[in-house]
Amino acid sequence: MAKRKANPVKSICVACGVCALQCPRDAVSIYKGCYAVVDAIKCVGCGLCKKACPADAITLEDVDSEVANG
Repeated sequence: MAKRKANPVKSICVACGVCALQCPRDAVSIYKGCYAVVDAIKCVGCGLCKKACPADAITLEDVDSEVANG
């Protein structure tokens, strides 16, 4: 199974912080009050941030195994 990673869409994100509060690994943060960013090393692709996002601004993307381990 491919590793997944949360990918916030900056142009849609409203920087509400709900995704960051839901992340069990503290992988999501709000950058300068503007949009969500994800720490790819901490993110396990669980999808909790995506489910919580009221703006539907987060997608889950498959990560190449070499990048995920790298």
